[in-house]
Amino acid sequence: MVISMSLDGLRKQIDVIDQYLVSLYKERLLVSGRIAADKILTGKPVQDREREMEKIASVMGKGENEFERHAIAGLYEQIMAVSRKLQYRIIAENEKEEAISFTMVDKLDLENAKVVFQGAEGSYSQAAMESYFCAGIKSCHVETFKDAMEALAGGKADFAVLPWENSTAGYVTEVFDLLAQFDNYIVDEQELLIEHCLLGQKGSSLSEIEAVYSHKMSLLQAASYLGKFPGWKQNVCDNNAFAARFVSESGNNKYAAIAGEKAAEIYGLEVLATGISQSVTNTTKFIIATNQKIFRSGAGKISICFEVPHQSGSLYQMLSHFIFNDLNLNRIESRPIPERDWEYRFFADVEGNLTDSAVKNALRGLKFEAVNLKILGNY
Repeated sequence: MVISMSLDGLRKQIDVIDQYLVSLYKERLLVSGRIAADKILTGKPVQDREREMEKIASVMGKGENEFERHAIAGLYEQIMAVSRKLQYRIIAENEKEEAISFTMVDKLDLENAKVVFQGAEGSYSQAAMESYFCAGIKSCHVETFKDAMEALAGGKADFAVLPWENSTAGYVTEVFDLLAQFDNYIVDEQELLIEHCLLGQKGSSLSEIEAVYSHKMSLLQAASYLGKFPGWKQNVCDNNAFAARFVSESGNNKYAAIAGEKAAEIYGLEVLATGISQSVTNTTKFIIATNQKIFRSGAGKISICFEVPHQSGSLYQMLSHFIFNDLNLNRIESRPIPERDWEYRFFADVEGNLTDSAVKNALRGLKFEAVNLKILGNY
């Protein structure tokens, strides 16, 4: 008669097995450390994907069924990932300090700076700029986000103010793509409470309105209010201030714009309704960007973008560098890569400073294993 072992007995059996596993794993890590020492001498790369795939195929063959084979493969993926991270750390400790390409500064040089923003006079970007710098700062405005990035990259401006994220409508994805494209970098951010108004011709009324103009995000943020007027045609503009300017120049009582009160003052429009955002705490976060690779000494957030190899588990392996180095990942977003169907670029925010050893270790691993890693800024 077969007598089944109790749960406590089975757990004790697992404990004994784990003692052997831990002992053998520690021994394996020691050998991995010696491999790192050899790679320091020979200059060989840490990751040898061909060798790893051969190893996984070999150990998978020891499984007696499909479940065991997949379980063994998963285990060895993790074992080799940790081995690589250990080797990166040892190499970093034994090499000369790798010069970071960013320069740390005590504070940003805002005096006599020239700032560019997208939109027109009266835009929320202008308001964010004046909140961060000052009302009298030397500035210029351009038509598109790309124009702003080009002005910055070309040295026509020292800083650019660009919308980054809205608390209700999400991220401004075009700015993500431009940061990956241009050699411009985030050095700070500024939050601005957005208070949308409906603007029309002086003397006009809501009953006359047939079409409303604004930025697509502003239309989304005012969706509940606009839902009360299903007959209004909604038209997208590149900027709220552009919309206000268009309505003003049209002289048409049937047109209205969603923008701020400042735009009404500038373009001679009348405020037909206030507080039309869905949320009373509607806030937009703007980035302050420059063409210099600098960061302030007290910076606590790092934005990066990267691509991953087309291999199973690649994204997990990239993110594991943050986990292994005990770094907090605050956000990750994916964006399709232009002209490369079904391929994606990932944007992530991680807590830390570029001088932190844990950050250096994580970025070192990403640099070698990711594709086209770029640090967008530490701020």
